[in-house]
Amino acid sequence: MTEAVKFLTTFAQALATMSLYSEGHPARARGIEQAFERLQVLQETDPKPRFSFLGQDVVYGEMSLRELGDWDWGTRLANAGVQRVEFQKGTTREEFELFLDEVLARITLQAIDSTTRSPEKRSTIKFGAIGVKGGEDPKLVLPVPTTNFTYTLGEEADTVEWMHREVQETGELPLFEAESVVRSLSLAMHGDRNIVMPLLQLKEFDQYTTTHSLNVSVLTMALAEWMGMGPSDVRAFGVAGLLHDLGKVRIPKEVLTKPGKLTDEEWVIMRKHPIDGAKIIYESDHNLDLAAAVAYEHHIMINGQGYPRRHFERGVHSASKLVHVCDVYDALRTNRPYREAWEPERVLKQIEQGAGPDFDLEAATAFIGMMKQWEAREAVVA
Repeated sequence: MTEAVKFLTTFAQALATMSLYSEGHPARARGIEQAFERLQVLQETDPKPRFSFLGQDVVYGEMSLRELGDWDWGTRLANAGVQRVEFQKGTTREEFELFLDEVLARITLQAIDSTTRSPEKRSTIKFGAIGVKGGEDPKLVLPVPTTNFTYTLGEEADTVEWMHREVQETGELPLFEAESVVRSLSLAMHGDRNIVMPLLQLKEFDQYTTTHSLNVSVLTMALAEWMGMGPSDVRAFGVAGLLHDLGKVRIPKEVLTKPGKLTDEEWVIMRKHPIDGAKIIYESDHNLDLAAAVAYEHHIMINGQGYPRRHFERGVHSASKLVHVCDVYDALRTNRPYREAWEPERVLKQIEQGAGPDFDLEAATAFIGMMKQWEAREAVVA
């Protein structure tokens, strides 16, 4: 941890020195060299250090660097589009200097000579927005309708998509980023001091898992708040809603996005995602037992039907009851390859009819009341 702080400190000092002195000046070269030496020391114990800059939060791997709580360079980097930096093994002095040049150019809004900075010259250093994809993915910058203004939750959508890739590739859940997304959604919900629901509109079927996770998180937090729960419970339920379908990262894409009816064998694969999701979450952090329980239980009906089948009957967690209603609502309100989206009235009627055997009666009744009031307010504003 200490070496990570020392590296970021010399990293910022190098950028500051480079902004004062032109190329070739001894002070500039010395600043770059000191930062590079600190990177090498850090890589002796952590060959692939990774940093995230999210507002006032500076994160090393999955740990918040509280020593840098007042470090304004984190905000500068994030505002310049450098929310995440990953150093791979074998980073050279030349690559590091080119990386610093480009970061400084972003911060100072200067043009850079792209002919001397090809991707190959900094191939061991990845940086950019959350996800580190080397550019913005326009299909994830989505307009978000609310009752009184428009939000764009493109960064949050990018983060969730990146989280899913991280789980697929490493098996580890980036908890800090998940919690940051929920904080952003919570802020978006309370714009202008009135609760609103910024629900993403699906543009491409491949986005379904991403947008659905965000929408279920928002709906679950809104419902928890509607039912009178406190802020800590609302936020915890929001994290559970965001992660409820995490197990789908292990489902083959051709099954997950299949336009037609699933075969019996494909249904066996699909129905494993609650168990897989619970395992991923619990193994990542035992403190996420609530989110793990919701991932496991969100397809279990109140009458015990649904999946996965349990060896003995028991009640599900209250968070699972809320997520179950919100999950079904958003799923039916979304265009899918095999059917058109249902109208809100039809979905609410379905939930009303299922209250008791399928959905928890209290949660379903509260959800219907909340959505009717929200839709009425939206109609007035429109």
